[in-house]
Amino acid sequence: MGEPAALAPWAQPDARTRGRRHDEPEHAYRPVYARDRDRIVHCRAFRRLEYKTQVFVNHEGDHYRTRLTHSLEVAQIARTVARALSLNSDLAESLALSHDLGHTPFGHLGEDVLDPLLASIGGFSHNRQTLRIVERLEQRYPGFPGLNLTWEVREGIAKHSGTPDLARFPEAAEYEPAVPPPVEAQMIDLVDEIAYNHHDIDDGLESRLLEVEDLAEAVPLFGRAYREAARRWPAQGERMWVKIALRGVIDALVSDLVATTRADLTARDLRSVDDVRAQPRWLAALSPPIAAENRALKRYLHEKLYRHPRILETKRHLAEVLKDLFAAYAAQPAEMPDRYAALAESEGAARAACDYLAGMTDRFALQEHRRLCGGPGPDAFPFATRP
Repeated sequence: MGEPAALAPWAQPDARTRGRRHDEPEHAYRPVYARDRDRIVHCRAFRRLEYKTQVFVNHEGDHYRTRLTHSLEVAQIARTVARALSLNSDLAESLALSHDLGHTPFGHLGEDVLDPLLASIGGFSHNRQTLRIVERLEQRYPGFPGLNLTWEVREGIAKHSGTPDLARFPEAAEYEPAVPPPVEAQMIDLVDEIAYNHHDIDDGLESRLLEVEDLAEAVPLFGRAYREAARRWPAQGERMWVKIALRGVIDALVSDLVATTRADLTARDLRSVDDVRAQPRWLAALSPPIAAENRALKRYLHEKLYRHPRILETKRHLAEVLKDLFAAYAAQPAEMPDRYAALAESEGAARAACDYLAGMTDRFALQEHRRLCGGPGPDAFPFATRP
């Protein structure tokens, strides 16, 4: 089993994996994290991301991002960063492609709705649901439930948003929650932010919920690149200036992440991934000035796009859809497929209803709401939720 490339001392080698929960023979020429990546790509939860909301519901336009295209953009950036830092790109890509498997229909709105409904049994978070999917809910192999991913990929899922709160995520206790994960896992949350900040500007402008001049004035990361594009290519016009500026935004963020993280890794004279785990803090980071500008961009998107009145109105209706469906399935588990009805017997109706509902696409959730509750169809909801 060969390594995917020459790795830096601080990278996670395939040969140092802690293995899989269920023993399997390794492949003759496919490294362990490459196999994890392929298992993720071929699972049903990954395919369903094509019809899950990023900002705008899938049927609203062919060019808006979905949860699937977002995951692909995260993976693209993760590979770039991994290559620049001589990290294990197979591990980084596995974590990038899996990071949103646990998302519900309608973006983070589903998390906001389900969390209080499940308060008595630990609440709901998409990171916890992702781990549940890859460990239990996917059914692709005869000898075990889930995808049987390596310990390091499962660890990265558990730590995607930082140190997990064991009171809300007790399953994460298995993954040394207080210990920093490998750099491949540390960078994924930042790469996720870079991807959605970039493409949400793009989609927000495409939808005309954002205005170019207001964005350029309020967000220095975009404004600098936009003004430079207008200066260098004055004849091209606004549409092309925006495309050039968006490339400038993503390049500035990725380049800063690489340079800042490389400097910190090099300064610490790390000799192995064990040295990474022994550090008092996570090492993947943006520089303070760029981190501040990234926060300004995030604030702008929250205020101007994710909380736009048209989107908030749709969120209000979609929240009722999710509440109605949860109540219907929890009261009548027989309305769910047999495996979820059986799960209701072993783990309770609330958990089974959550698993079934969280796995739905936007389209299917609205179809089920119409079937069970007499609700309107998908065309009644032209705009969806924040990513």
